[in-house]
Amino acid sequence: MQFVNLNLILVASITVIFGLNATCFAFHSGGVADCEGCHSMHNSFEGSPNVTGRTFAQGTGVYLLKANDQSGVCLNCHHAADTAPNSYHISTNGVVAGDSTTPVEMTPGGDFAWLKKTMYKPNGNKPIYTKGQRHGHNIVASDYGYVADPDLTVAPGGTYPAGKLTCSSCHDPHGRYRRFADNSYGTTGHPIFGSGSYNNSADPIVGTSAVGAYRILGGVGYQPKSLSGSYAFTSDPMDVVVNSTYNRSEYSGGLAQTGIAYGKNVSEWCANCHGSMLQGTYTSGMAGLRHPAGNGAKLTAAIVTNYNAYVRSGIMTNTNSLAAFSTLAPFATDTQDRSVMKPQALNGLNGVMAHAAATTADNVTCLSCHRAHATAFDSILRWKHNYADDMSEGFLTLADGSGNAIYGKGDGSGNGNSMYYSATQMQAAYYGRPATYFGPYARSYCNKCHAKD
Repeated sequence: MQFVNLNLILVASITVIFGLNATCFAFHSGGVADCEGCHSMHNSFEGSPNVTGRTFAQGTGVYLLKANDQSGVCLNCHHAADTAPNSYHISTNGVVAGDSTTPVEMTPGGDFAWLKKTMYKPNGNKPIYTKGQRHGHNIVASDYGYVADPDLTVAPGGTYPAGKLTCSSCHDPHGRYRRFADNSYGTTGHPIFGSGSYNNSADPIVGTSAVGAYRILGGVGYQPKSLSGSYAFTSDPMDVVVNSTYNRSEYSGGLAQTGIAYGKNVSEWCANCHGSMLQGTYTSGMAGLRHPAGNGAKLTAAIVTNYNAYVRSGIMTNTNSLAAFSTLAPFATDTQDRSVMKPQALNGLNGVMAHAAATTADNVTCLSCHRAHATAFDSILRWKHNYADDMSEGFLTLADGSGNAIYGKGDGSGNGNSMYYSATQMQAAYYGRPATYFGPYARSYCNKCHAKD
């Protein structure tokens, strides 16, 4: 009887932890997860040797992992055959190149499955624009069909080896990095008692407790034990707060953006691997220099005016400060103060958010243009950029015979303008936004800041 009761207790506990709640994030709890969630203590499962085909993994790798490599362990939970955005999933099962299969997860970081979408021109096998590996960070996860970038051997702007890129290259699987009440970070000290990622996360208590770093990111001194050489991080985790319901379409009869507030050290953290992308002095148009980004890259008055007024290509009429912020081009507020950030991380409705409009005190960051995991577009951009194959490809949308905005051809077959994605795939790439959101002949979303039309 005790055995039965114990099982009932375990089932109840699992239901509470992993249940049906789309905002579930209890497994990591801001820090380290249960050891058994990632490791097989005796290289076995239910009394049998761990072999390929077990329900929790495809095999057993080093460190007694329940997968053949580090990313595989993460994807055991974060990869799924979803048909719509779902909770903590970041990789859609069953996506392959060149067909109608569509990545569906819409977390702020994106869906890794876009890495598998190399689209082809209808009249041959010539790739259109970019190969799939150009769409994101090419994590190595052999159990799930993710491989190292075959073209880039090291991180752009750095030296981190592409063949060693895993989820644990960025995220500390043991969750040691913690944020204290004074917003400093460390790997020891007060215990982590909860997540520090969400708008409803509890705050650390002075002299008593800490919370986990955003998304259990690694900080100063972090380097995976499996990676030899000198690649230790020099910057602490970025300061970000996201809504606890973060994997969702951002369009449902109207614009309904996911609440997120970027604070300090966003680009500085990215520079742990992409250091030369973050240069100290920026002068537009000079060879070798990059787009400004970082705590010191303040929005100019002209950009603030453009950003806040921009509605869509050619329409600069917004006067509502709570309708200015866009998750397709998010800026960072130069703060670590969660009392400021948390209220801004509320999901929007009908285009109105809790996020304040841009000011000249705000920063442009790497994540203003890129997502962290993967997107449908070249260079992990949040939107399709202009290409020179033909004039139509300089637009995000076209128009049908009646002047209505469409993605690609009106017959739905796709063309260069839509990168040969279907209208359904393009809408998923823009987190549910239909072509009508951008309007006909919409130009690059760079215009949110740099409006010229």
